[in-house]
Amino acid sequence: MTALSADLAAARNRHPERVALRCDDLRLTYAEFDAAAGRVATLLERAGIEPGDRVGVMLPNTPAFAIVFYGIVYRGAVAVPMNPLLKGREVAYYLSNSGAKALFATPAFAQEATAGAAETGAQCWLVDDAALADLIAGLPAHGQPVPCDDEDVAVILHTSGTTGKPKGAMLTHGSLRRNAEVSVRTLIETGPDDVVMGCLPLFHVFGLTCGLNASVLAGATLTLIPRFDPRKALEVIERDAVTVFQGVPTMYSALLGVARDAAPRAARSLRICVSGGAALPVQVLTDFEKAFGCAVLEGYGLSESSPVAAFNHPNRPRKAGSIGTPIEGVQMRVVDLDGVEVPQGQAGELQIRGHNVMKGYWNLPDATAATITPEGWLNTGDIGRVDSDGYFYIVDRTKDLIIRGGYNVYPREIEEVLYEHPAVAEAAVVGVPHDSLGEEVGAAVALKPGAAATPGELVEYVKARVAAYKYPRRVWLVDALPKGPTGKVLKREITVPTTESTR
Repeated sequence: MTALSADLAAARNRHPERVALRCDDLRLTYAEFDAAAGRVATLLERAGIEPGDRVGVMLPNTPAFAIVFYGIVYRGAVAVPMNPLLKGREVAYYLSNSGAKALFATPAFAQEATAGAAETGAQCWLVDDAALADLIAGLPAHGQPVPCDDEDVAVILHTSGTTGKPKGAMLTHGSLRRNAEVSVRTLIETGPDDVVMGCLPLFHVFGLTCGLNASVLAGATLTLIPRFDPRKALEVIERDAVTVFQGVPTMYSALLGVARDAAPRAARSLRICVSGGAALPVQVLTDFEKAFGCAVLEGYGLSESSPVAAFNHPNRPRKAGSIGTPIEGVQMRVVDLDGVEVPQGQAGELQIRGHNVMKGYWNLPDATAATITPEGWLNTGDIGRVDSDGYFYIVDRTKDLIIRGGYNVYPREIEEVLYEHPAVAEAAVVGVPHDSLGEEVGAAVALKPGAAATPGELVEYVKARVAAYKYPRRVWLVDALPKGPTGKVLKREITVPTTESTR
């Protein structure tokens, strides 16, 4: 039996009294976690949920999410993780698109959840940690987890939908489990004595695989924060002696913003930090390591790759700005528009092949065929390059590429320069429509608290450091950049001012 549920059962057998999940004062041992998941499986069985049926999970980062998720896989059903902030219309789409029969949702957003469930006819349980405990209190634990094969779908994870309606990526027990196993064994080297910070959303594959599933596989403690706040994160790191911190770049920037005197004291227990979800600006990495005294290892992946594809391995030289080398059992390459591998150092689209690649998009054979080649290569939509040592670098997203007067401008390169300015906290470079050039280079910038810089000053700063066609002619200041539920900057939601903000 290779099901994810087998890992929880194994952790229960090895460490029954070890704390598996913590959220402030609430603690659950592996024995309690496993028993609760087994009762959720019984609840599902009695509600008519059969193996292979889909069940929505619309919960924040608390033990209830972990219990429900493992209860679903215990039953052999398929979890459909969903952002708790979804509106009723979006809830209905996710449920109908996946054909989900039931939904576990947080009472905090009951109106939207129940409206979406009602529209699709799905049963809806409104639960927080206490309500879930009450709901399953009188039920016997499911005898044995339903056996599942590697190729059986465990999760349908909807992509962000930046280029249309969200698509449901089918992630299998085998791909998720192997990705967690490689993460535990060769990347983060997680053990039962580790305390992992659970501030990445569990409804996203980064938090689900590298946070929850990897912690269960290792028998480690996962300490959860329902909503990321940098001050709260530092408090929990110190309180629980967190050893492994996993975050997206905006979390590292936020922690830097509140570090000051608290960072060295709070971070004494940290042994490794991991960044993913988006490219980590080199300046942020350097400043964080200096402030916190802990190395940050950057990795790369996407929802369709379960998610980890490449990583700066702890036992190999690290290159700042690189996403490292492919993980065990995974291949990566850089190709041109015709799918032909390009020479070393040249930019092209990154492709991934291996055990981590999704089974396909739910009920979308044409989209699957357009994304996964007949040879099994996953088209990522990311522009990258590889150096002579086999280290890969993300140049940018294909859709973010700016073509200014026929010249390609990669926003990430310009963002890296902006982050080097001492006053800049966040920066996002976007294309601005231009009558003669097609696109002009623009930049939205948020300054550090108490710092001062004018748009014109920032233009001159970048102009002195990049080729003339690359520097932004338009710079405007914002309080903060728009971000999605995982903390990733949402460039599509950046509003370009109608009036000129620079010369």
